[in-house]
Amino acid sequence: MSRQLISRSWDLQKLQNDGYELEIKAGFLLVKGVPYVNSRKEVQRGTLVMKLVLAGDMTTKPDDHVAYLAGDHPCNADGTEIAEIKHASGERTLAPGVVIQHSFSAKPKPDDAYPNYYKKVATYAALFAGPAQLIDPSAKPQTNKVISPDKEQPETPFNYIDTASSRAEIDVVTAKLSKLRRVALVGLGGTGSYVLDLVAKTPVWEIHLYDGDVFLQHNAFRSPGAPTLAELESQPPKATWFKGIYSKMHSGVKDHPVYIDESNVEELRGMDFVFVCVDSGESKKLIIRKLEEFNIPFVDVGMGVRLGDEMLAGAVRVTTSTPGRRDHFRSRVSFEDLGNNEYNRNIQVADLNALNAALAVLKWKKLFGFYLDMKSEHHSQFHTATNKLINEDKPGKEEAPDE
Repeated sequence: MSRQLISRSWDLQKLQNDGYELEIKAGFLLVKGVPYVNSRKEVQRGTLVMKLVLAGDMTTKPDDHVAYLAGDHPCNADGTEIAEIKHASGERTLAPGVVIQHSFSAKPKPDDAYPNYYKKVATYAALFAGPAQLIDPSAKPQTNKVISPDKEQPETPFNYIDTASSRAEIDVVTAKLSKLRRVALVGLGGTGSYVLDLVAKTPVWEIHLYDGDVFLQHNAFRSPGAPTLAELESQPPKATWFKGIYSKMHSGVKDHPVYIDESNVEELRGMDFVFVCVDSGESKKLIIRKLEEFNIPFVDVGMGVRLGDEMLAGAVRVTTSTPGRRDHFRSRVSFEDLGNNEYNRNIQVADLNALNAALAVLKWKKLFGFYLDMKSEHHSQFHTATNKLINEDKPGKEEAPDE
């Protein structure tokens, strides 16, 4: 990923051709071996770090004038700090493996913006290296390190760099989800497809899609995206259809165009987490029993919609089951088929599907430390008529519901 990005971005390629030692990590540009002077008037070398702004696998214009340094605070040749561009000090982890101690703000003149990364890197490198060269004329920011031809190991399941996390400086938080090797989505209806849309934007390594149905016209109105008429007429399997969309972004999407039953439920044994998004009572009963047997955490989603007085009243439910709390599940989740529920008659409630999915994914992220979780609820319900979110079933506690 680093070499492809460098080779396709003229500014990064020019920096490398000029002898700068570059590395791309988690949406940040690292320029290694930049000389500077420390407070003891010693020449040291540190790593200059900048957030990358990308368009696909190419750089675009930097959106700020901030840079970071891994090392001591750079000083003038007499050991006094270069105070004019000082922004903040204190060790911070910007992303896994990207730790800095100082940040700087050097606004270019006269445009007050950097046109490209070559100009930005060269400006900061000169600011830091200039005093160092007064002490040691050979202290240049270009290390001219020989570039190894060996293939890089993939650091991410994405087909391109996640600059959303680096832009928000939450790479360390996002990386917690990369510890999950295999996540399964059972059911790709309205809610399941929105779950996929959200999970596909996380760094879990494999996302397994299970659904034996085909993608039909009514599905287009209850799922992310916008298929063409020709695509609908081809009636693709749902799992294959959604893999085709999300594998453009995430390399680990695996399609299984089948329903889960006794013949294949064993495939779920190797999952780190499962989203259960099916309506069928018998199928759900089997899946839940086996997930408990496999000791796998999971969430089950549900929705109910009633039509009356020419208005809809809806409720969405997210019920979580973990090895530490499973006893509540059967009292919260029905294993009966939905029968005459209006939802089964394809009332278009994409917003409720999306909300149900978002609540399920939020809970999943809480379980794995992405979000702060102060309630540890294992059952939530949201009602459209009252606009209330009710949280219940905390591990080891019997308390009144939180609203």
